[in-house]
Amino acid sequence: MNCSITARIGAAAFLGASLLALTAAEAAKLTVWCWDPNFNVAIMKEAGDRYAKTHPDFKLDIVDFAKIDVEQKLQTGLASGVADGMPDIVLIEDYGAQKYLQSFPGAFAPLSDKVDYKGFAPYKVQLATLDGKVYSMPFDSGVTGFYYRKDYLAAAGYKPEDVQNLTWDKYLEIGKAIEAKTGKKMLALDPNDAGYVRIIMQSAGSWYFDKDGNANITGNAGLKAALDVEAKIMKANIYKPVAGWNNWVGAFTSGDVASVFTGVWITGTVKSQADQAGKWGVAPLPKLDLPGAVAASNLGGSSWYVLSASKAKDEAIDFLNDVYAKDIDFYQKILVERGAVGSLLAARTGTAYSSNDAFFGGEPIWQNFSKWLSEVPSVNYGVFTNEVDSAIAANLPSLGKGASVDDVLKAVDAQVKTQIQ
Repeated sequence: MNCSITARIGAAAFLGASLLALTAAEAAKLTVWCWDPNFNVAIMKEAGDRYAKTHPDFKLDIVDFAKIDVEQKLQTGLASGVADGMPDIVLIEDYGAQKYLQSFPGAFAPLSDKVDYKGFAPYKVQLATLDGKVYSMPFDSGVTGFYYRKDYLAAAGYKPEDVQNLTWDKYLEIGKAIEAKTGKKMLALDPNDAGYVRIIMQSAGSWYFDKDGNANITGNAGLKAALDVEAKIMKANIYKPVAGWNNWVGAFTSGDVASVFTGVWITGTVKSQADQAGKWGVAPLPKLDLPGAVAASNLGGSSWYVLSASKAKDEAIDFLNDVYAKDIDFYQKILVERGAVGSLLAARTGTAYSSNDAFFGGEPIWQNFSKWLSEVPSVNYGVFTNEVDSAIAANLPSLGKGASVDDVLKAVDAQVKTQIQ
C-alpha cells in the first residue's frame, strides 16, 4: 500500500474519530430553561457540577429567563411543533403541569421506567401523572408552615404548645388576644390574592377541580371551608390589608403582624431580620374541621421535565435521575445554601435536615417541614388553575364587604364557566 493511500486512510480514520468525539461531546451538552438565578439556576448548576465529576464530557447550558418568558417560549415552541431552539430540560411550575401534559401529548418524555417514584412525596408525583405515566423529576416543595412571633404569643398569654394542634377557630381567638395585648394584627392579607385560599383548600384534599379534572366550585366543601376561614379573618379584622408582594413581606419582616402561613420558601426571608432571632417559631398549619383534612398543605413548587424531541434525551434523564433522585448530599447543600426543601423523602436522613435552627430558638424546623411534606394531600391541579385562581381573587374583596360565601362561590362558578368553556 503506498504512502498516500495510507495517509488518506489515516486521515479518514482520524476525522471519523474526531467526528465521533464531537458528536459525543455535543450529545453530553444539555440546554436547560428555568428562572430565578438565586434559586433554580444556582441549584441546577450545582446539580450539573456534581454529575460532571463522573461524566467528564457533560456540560449544561442553563438559560435564565423570567418565569413568564419560560412559559411563553415553551408554549410557542410546543405549539409550532419545531424542535429547533427548544431546551432538553425545562422547569414547569406544578400548577401548570397538567395543562402542558394534556395540551401537548407526546411532547414530554415519560420517566416512569427510569425513576423510582416511591421515594418522592406522593402529591408531587401525582400532579405530573397522566394516563398512568409520570413525566416529571420532582424538585422543590412548597410545603407550608405557620410562622409566628413567640414574643407576641407570650404577651397574649399563650405558649408555643398552644399552637401545635391549632384549629382555625383557635387561630382567630389567638389573633384577637394578640391584638388586644400588643396592638399587632395577626397576619397580612391581600384581598386580591387567592394564595391563602389555595393553601387551606388543599389541606382538605380539595382543589378547584375534581379527580377527573372537571371544575368543582359550588359543591366543593374544601373550597367553601377555605373561603369561610378568609371571611372570618376579614370579619374579625385581625389582619393588616396589603397590596402586592413587597407590602406583604414587609408586614411580617417589620414586626407589624404576628404570623404568616405560607410555603417553606419564605424561611430565608423571615431569617433575613437578624434582630428577630429567637422571636420566631414554626408550627403546623391550622387544621380545618372537615373529614380527611390535615395540618399540612402546599403553595408553589416546580419540577423538571425532559422534552421528547431532545437529541440528548437519554443523557438528560440519566442526569436528573442520578442527582435529583439519588444524591442525598445534594439536598443537604441546597437546603443550607438556598433554603430549598426538595421532595425526595430520603433527604430527610441527611445532617442538614436533622440540625436545629438557632434563629428559631433551636427548633428542628427542617425535620418538621420534611414530616409535613409527606402529609400534603394529593390533588388534581387540572388544566385551568390560573384561570380559576383569577376568578377567586376577583371575588374575594366582596367577602370583606359582607357577601356570603355561597354568593361568592356562585359568582366564581359563573365566571369560571365563561372563561374555560
